[in-house]
Amino acid sequence: MAELPRRHMMQGVAVMAAAAGIGGPAQADSEAAMVAEEHWARKGDVQLDMYRKRQAGQQGPVLFLVHGSSFSGRGGFDLDVPGHPGYSMMDEFAAQGFDVWTMDHENYGRSSRTEAISDIASGVADLAAAMPVVEQATGAKRVMMYGQSGGSLRAGRFAMEAPERVERLVLDAFTYTGEGAAAIMRRRAVVAQLQAERFRPSTPDTFVRIFSRDDPSTFEPAVAKALGDYELKLTDRTPNGTYIDMAIHMPQVEPAKLTCPVLIIRAAFDANATDAELLTFFAALPNKDRQFAFVDGVAHVAVLGINRHRVWHVMSEFLTYPAKV
Repeated sequence: MAELPRRHMMQGVAVMAAAAGIGGPAQADSEAAMVAEEHWARKGDVQLDMYRKRQAGQQGPVLFLVHGSSFSGRGGFDLDVPGHPGYSMMDEFAAQGFDVWTMDHENYGRSSRTEAISDIASGVADLAAAMPVVEQATGAKRVMMYGQSGGSLRAGRFAMEAPERVERLVLDAFTYTGEGAAAIMRRRAVVAQLQAERFRPSTPDTFVRIFSRDDPSTFEPAVAKALGDYELKLTDRTPNGTYIDMAIHMPQVEPAKLTCPVLIIRAAFDANATDAELLTFFAALPNKDRQFAFVDGVAHVAVLGINRHRVWHVMSEFLTYPAKV
């Protein structure tokens, strides 16, 4: 297997773990059996916040969740929606026995604020810095990795560059080329503005637009408010790097270089890709242990949708697929 570049390995050596029980957005009384920890990785001078949840007394296989372009790891994967329980993806998979991790990439959530635009390559370097932290805490040299939207590009490219670190890979709301995809074409039309401004402002309406873009009937309105309330306490801007890459620097992931088993999740409503490009990507994957799941009733941010459990079910089956004899 290819060796992870030494510069990336060295960046992730520094670790600081907070006491168990520190809270993410979702920390209800019913989760008393959950253990939560905060860890830190370093990428040069950049501090990267990492978050871990698992059942008390258990340490199962590691599942690492990679967030997308517009909000942080804890916001997307451990969200508390008042009056609407069951939105924490971290709790869902921890309850299934996984040791669940996420991180805030540079310029997101609790991680360092810099003037970098936090493009896909930067996110890959963040993941490289995080892996030694995970290994030190768990002993696991390889993880199962899930990426959502821009996070699927980060996760896919990381699996290309460090195949020895990724056991199984889930690409949700993935974009291969973006050709003909409505959201990508809109970004391409304003790419000069994205490059000039480097960051875009985050407001409560930003989060409403995320869930209204494709099919608003697949989401509860309370989710956009809860996500905005969480994110806007941490930052009022979002870096444009992943938007720029998705507009003019595609493809970011080469299917022939993904050697691990791969699951592609395709929502019924998602303007970030076309069926044709994703099926082309899927056909070029070299590992025959691969799955493509069309999921009805969900849109682009499926794991925060009304039918999120359908996506979690597909994922769970793939991640627990019996080993070949």
